[in-house]
Amino acid sequence: MDNKTPVTIFWFRRDLRLNDNAGLYRALKSGNPVLPLFIFDKEILDKLEDKDDARVTFIYKAFEDLNKALHQHDSSLLVIYDKAEHAWDNIIKTHNIAAVYTNHDYEPYATKRDDTVRDKLKKHNIVFKTFKDQVIFEKDEVTKDDGKPYTVYTPYQRKWYAAVKPFYLKVYPTEKYLTNLVKSKPLPLPSLTEMGFEKSGMLFPDQEYKNVIGDYAEKRDFPAIAGTSHIGLHLRFGTVSIRELAKAAHGYHNKTWLNELIWREFYMMILHHFPHTMDHAFRPEYDRIKWVNNEEQFKAWCNGQTGYPIVDAGMRELNTTGFMHNRVRMIVASFLSKDLLIDWRWGEHYFARKLLDYEMASNVGGWQWAAGSGTDAAPYFRIFNPESQTKKFDPDLKYIKKWVPEYADFSKYPKPIVDHAFARERCLKAFKEALVK
Repeated sequence: MDNKTPVTIFWFRRDLRLNDNAGLYRALKSGNPVLPLFIFDKEILDKLEDKDDARVTFIYKAFEDLNKALHQHDSSLLVIYDKAEHAWDNIIKTHNIAAVYTNHDYEPYATKRDDTVRDKLKKHNIVFKTFKDQVIFEKDEVTKDDGKPYTVYTPYQRKWYAAVKPFYLKVYPTEKYLTNLVKSKPLPLPSLTEMGFEKSGMLFPDQEYKNVIGDYAEKRDFPAIAGTSHIGLHLRFGTVSIRELAKAAHGYHNKTWLNELIWREFYMMILHHFPHTMDHAFRPEYDRIKWVNNEEQFKAWCNGQTGYPIVDAGMRELNTTGFMHNRVRMIVASFLSKDLLIDWRWGEHYFARKLLDYEMASNVGGWQWAAGSGTDAAPYFRIFNPESQTKKFDPDLKYIKKWVPEYADFSKYPKPIVDHAFARERCLKAFKEALVK
């Protein structure tokens, strides 16, 4: 690789794949050789609490696979471990950059980082171009007729379906232009150890999802059944294309599965237009709630020792696998925020630490839905009863027996840390006092 030759840099972030990649496709057609780049951002990594964080291992494996694919085209991925701002200072010094291409990243830190990088590149007369890739419709593409953002999901969903056309699901044929990659011998990669991390032993789900789409609506609520796709991790880091998933759902005529993807885009839109929801209630009056915030009970919830088997099963599944079934996520979130009257932000933070498929917008949106403080129009007195949820969705206790085997022996299983009937009345009183002011 000749550092004097003008290059277009493609900056991989949440799009760790060569196929059907919007920004990479456009970079490859820019007229300059394309240098692929990935920055292991210290600004993000330094905030992770667990040095065996499985998501870091997943990303590392993903860009190793990406690098192998690049080697087949006599190219290589430039991987840098540094704060993004510092990394770009060095890249600008060492390369003749004609332009930088990348895909949009919507989370608050990412948008701030991109603004900083854009300004830095501009000072050197380097163009910074970003493209839509991880959603079908982004922040301002599905709005009310007056251009204002929707704040309720159902009308947003209707408008989404009315707006989607085959064009939006069209694949970007990047493979046609991979000969335009910079020719390079394999470049050295920083090791996990050099970055202060260790390899996680957690197993990662594969990219197979079509086997569950057909009967997703019938099976998705039962945690003992393999009725969900586990594709969220791959969607989070872009090892699979959103267009591929949406197109597959259309092909199977399965709106229930596609609706989950639309929920994701709805919450991304909400976070963009209402960034305060990252750590404040969408409805401000819910920030007046007087939470109990019992730390011992929170610890019991985290460890799956609440005495409510469906809750404990979910938390143990999360702690062991980095995944929790969607129905159970609602149950454990309701239990924390309503039964224990613990601030939903505590739970959101714990999920952010543990979930392999963590996305801020969806996680915050889901937790605010459970707490009643979000966009959902349902009244605050929707409080899940763990026992009735168990009878309805795990009637044979298969899920519970898998994750809470000691439940069969009452002498070994903890007693409930709170009485549900008492907790329900306490919750209703606390919420009513906060909301009538």
